[in-house]
Amino acid sequence: MIYLTRKDIKDMATNELTFIRGEKYYLENRVKRFFFDEGAYTFFAEVEGSYDYTVKATFDRDGYLENAVCDCPAYTEYWGYCKHITAVLLKILEKNFKKEYNYIKEDEAAKNILDFFSYKEAPRKMPINIEITYEFIRNGYGLLNDTYLSMKIGEEKLYVVKSIKNLIKSIKTNDTIYYGKEFTFDPKLHCFREEDMAIIDLLTELYDNEEALLQFAYSYRNPSLFNGKKVYLSQSVIKRFFKIVKNRPFKGIIDGIIVDDLEIVHEDLQIEFFFTKEDSDLKLEVDLGKLLIPLVTDGEYVFSNNKIYRISKYQRENLKPFYKTLLKENRNVIKISQKYNDRFISEVYPIIKKIGKVKIDERVKDSIYNPGIKPEIFFDRVKEKITADIKFIYGDITINAFNEKEKTSGSDRILLRDIAREKEVVGYFEAAEFKVSNNYIYLDDEDGIFDFVYYKLPQLQEIADVYYSESFKGLKIHDSSSFTGGVRLNIENDLLEFNFSIDGIDSSELNDVFNSIKENKKYYRLNGGSFLPLDIKELYEISKLMEYLDLDSKDFEKEMINIPKYRALYIDEHLKESNITSVKRNLKFKELVQNIKEPGDMDYKVPNNLNHILRKYQKFGFKWLKTLSGYGLGGILADDMGLGKTLQVLTFLLSEKKEKGMCPSIIIAPTSLVYNWLAEIEKFTPELRALVVTGKKEERKEIISTIEKCDIIITSYPLIRRDIYMYEGISFRYCILDEAQHIKNPVSQNAKSVKEIKANNYFALTGTPIENSLTELWSIFDFIMPGYLLNYNKFKKKYENPIVKNKDNNALLELSKHIKPFVLRRIKKDVLKELPEKIESKLIAEFTDDQKKIYLAYLQKIKGEIEEEINSKGFQRSHIKILAGLTRLRQICCHPAMFIENYKGSSGKLLLLEELIKESISSGHRILLFSQFTSMLGIIRNMLDENSVEYKYLDGSTDIKKRGHLVREFNEGKGDIFLISLKAGGTGLNLTGADTVIHFDPWWNPAVEQQATDRAYRIGQKNSVHVMKLITKGTIEEKIFRLQEKKKELIESVIKPGQTLISKLSEEEIKSIFDLEVF
Repeated sequence: MIYLTRKDIKDMATNELTFIRGEKYYLENRVKRFFFDEGAYTFFAEVEGSYDYTVKATFDRDGYLENAVCDCPAYTEYWGYCKHITAVLLKILEKNFKKEYNYIKEDEAAKNILDFFSYKEAPRKMPINIEITYEFIRNGYGLLNDTYLSMKIGEEKLYVVKSIKNLIKSIKTNDTIYYGKEFTFDPKLHCFREEDMAIIDLLTELYDNEEALLQFAYSYRNPSLFNGKKVYLSQSVIKRFFKIVKNRPFKGIIDGIIVDDLEIVHEDLQIEFFFTKEDSDLKLEVDLGKLLIPLVTDGEYVFSNNKIYRISKYQRENLKPFYKTLLKENRNVIKISQKYNDRFISEVYPIIKKIGKVKIDERVKDSIYNPGIKPEIFFDRVKEKITADIKFIYGDITINAFNEKEKTSGSDRILLRDIAREKEVVGYFEAAEFKVSNNYIYLDDEDGIFDFVYYKLPQLQEIADVYYSESFKGLKIHDSSSFTGGVRLNIENDLLEFNFSIDGIDSSELNDVFNSIKENKKYYRLNGGSFLPLDIKELYEISKLMEYLDLDSKDFEKEMINIPKYRALYIDEHLKESNITSVKRNLKFKELVQNIKEPGDMDYKVPNNLNHILRKYQKFGFKWLKTLSGYGLGGILADDMGLGKTLQVLTFLLSEKKEKGMCPSIIIAPTSLVYNWLAEIEKFTPELRALVVTGKKEERKEIISTIEKCDIIITSYPLIRRDIYMYEGISFRYCILDEAQHIKNPVSQNAKSVKEIKANNYFALTGTPIENSLTELWSIFDFIMPGYLLNYNKFKKKYENPIVKNKDNNALLELSKHIKPFVLRRIKKDVLKELPEKIESKLIAEFTDDQKKIYLAYLQKIKGEIEEEINSKGFQRSHIKILAGLTRLRQICCHPAMFIENYKGSSGKLLLLEELIKESISSGHRILLFSQFTSMLGIIRNMLDENSVEYKYLDGSTDIKKRGHLVREFNEGKGDIFLISLKAGGTGLNLTGADTVIHFDPWWNPAVEQQATDRAYRIGQKNSVHVMKLITKGTIEEKIFRLQEKKKELIESVIKPGQTLISKLSEEEIKSIFDLEVF
């Protein structure tokens, strides 16, 4: 059964006219050799017209049209189906109703195809001759002229075509026409020569258009374009005909004049103009040569001297005013009265010189007065408007631009005015939208006055003499480029000092000037009434700098503005990038900038006992810390995990002790890393006396009371929250945060507590300064240098919202520029050439049947519950429900037995894991396996026990001392697999004994997974590390994996500018996670 309706066919046609023409072809039985290939479910047909075209229409197995193609030109040129396809589809519709094609044997289909292509081998047709006659009948000047084509046709003897319409119809229907005993036209035997086909196609198009119009008109008959042996040509068709025959002579009858070999030439007419004088009047005689007849209304084609001229646009446009007089009134002399002499000579004479030859009688020449033009303009200011009096002076003749009656001239002279120059002068005022009043013009819009005085007036002074009143001079343009400034480092108060001024402008107005720039105004109106242009690039760049420095009106009233030192690098870079040379910098300022930019050039010595241990990049990190601390600044050491951030900090602290003596510093770290710091100190810097804050409240209080006797005190984030009051009155040399992402939430107790610690300088260590949002970056900077990234509300408005919500790359680049000097980030592949490459791959697991059923059932249930929750509580208040649903689905992806009691089925991912483990162990590899779910790790342990695989196990409940024992045993070669819960193993473990990492279940934050992977991929690793992520096909795990890839970019996007950000899941992303993709 074919599912096709008449409405479907009509909708698929190029337009309604195409459908009508296709239906006409169908009703005229022009669809020939129609057959159906059942194997391909395709209809083939040939449609007869001026040419025969092949159509193919293919249906799918359900009976719906897939595609239809035709080899006619219209198919590729226009959208929708052509008339030939339309005709075939109507034929298919007819056959469908009659059920004629439901079954065709394979051999019959093959026979039909062979018959179709064998028919194509038609006999060669004989070309015939035609003669075209173009006829133009003038009915008077204007649009009433008639233009026709007529033709003769034949082989040797040519016969008059008495009905062009019937000829075209016979071509389309393959019917013969008898013209005489020596010639009968047969479309099956005859063809037209290539050079004649363009004319036949033009006539065919006229025929088709008329037939279509008649279809619309039904019983109403419009006048026909075809009138026996003639066909009427419209203006556009005349031009098309001329373009077709432009390179071949043809017969023409132009207003009764017969030209057998009429040709078209592309050149201007030869026209002569002659000025003479009669008393005080002028006469203009125009010689157009022989008879001139415009053949189209716009004058593009004209008949003259037995030729058709296609004349240039300039000549035909400027001949138009002469046509009425010279052609309609049939005279070639134009009389010009004295009052028009000046204008005619000034306005018409320069133009006709360009379209023909001009002769001037001596008496006329003697009367022409041509002293040249001298424009004069007088400006005045009346209250809040400016006025202009414009005069054009020609010798002793003065012309008011807006009152030509004010003119003195001798009675016999003809003034040759410079109209082009006059228009140029007046054009400045028209463009500025001056208004006319009596004999002068005025402008009363302040913005318009500024634009005119600032932009137009200087240009006007180059082409006219300009004079001003004293009042007008008060509207002067102040030179906004005449400003000076300076920035210096004051070593006495340890601050930057900035000053800025514009010559002649009071400092109290500077804030308003910069506000006007911020509001994108073109100028600022000074208190004295003059204009200060704001389009000076240096002024704009200074304004941007002032905005960044967050200065207000009170700051500008000061002679010197004090700014924190940490602004130095941004100020310096901004001044250089903007090429602002008027702001000078003192030597100390330049030294500060250079030293922070190139800390590697600083002469800081690594302590002798560590010099041979530190790699080159670690020595650079040491100098970077020393340089920042030397200027009282803080920073973020954001090296990739495993690059030795701890060692660099300890080297720095040891150096500071050697140079400055004992003074305690505090290190705050995650609980799991506290003793790791102590171990590193004992190993590398035993000269530093360190204490760990531990034990009960009283014990911790006792330890804190002995701070003055140590170099380093180490505590944890949970303890600093409880003990912060104990640190009141204590001032440290340095406060250092390890894994500083623990203060990513600025309103958390972690962040609030550490920001109460008093120290000379603050540093943060983290491999992931941004995990999910820019707020995290702000919170860390608020710790190391409070105020550097503004307060949080301003930071959010200036950076976070534009970057995250609006994808504003300029804001991203600006933020990157600010933080760059204070963030040192190196990644392994850049600094550790000896570290093997890490290989990452994603492995897809298929559900088992039981697992799939459970997943689909829970998916539908959870989707419904979440939709109901969002509808009732809103998206923002439904996060707990959403997270619970996501967690449940992730558990099913891992193994349904995690929460379904007595579940007897298996898990596709567990089966895949079992195979991977067997293959890895047999190949001599050792594995770290991470999962977020300890219950899943329990299931994996059972599987390993069943397969007699030796393993180590660690989760959040494992004692800290036991952790070290397990790690040491594994690195010594005991156990093939180390099972670790994702969060418990994210930090503080060195497991280079493994060369394979398996992430059993993906998690939202790639930074967490990356940290886990880096337990094996770090310094000391001798082998390449293969990281595998197990993903269940067609589930939310794949969605999580894609989100995870996006979040990887977030971590790098600020520190390495040019990438994009994502901060949190939107409602649309949540909904997309629950969409089915595979099932």
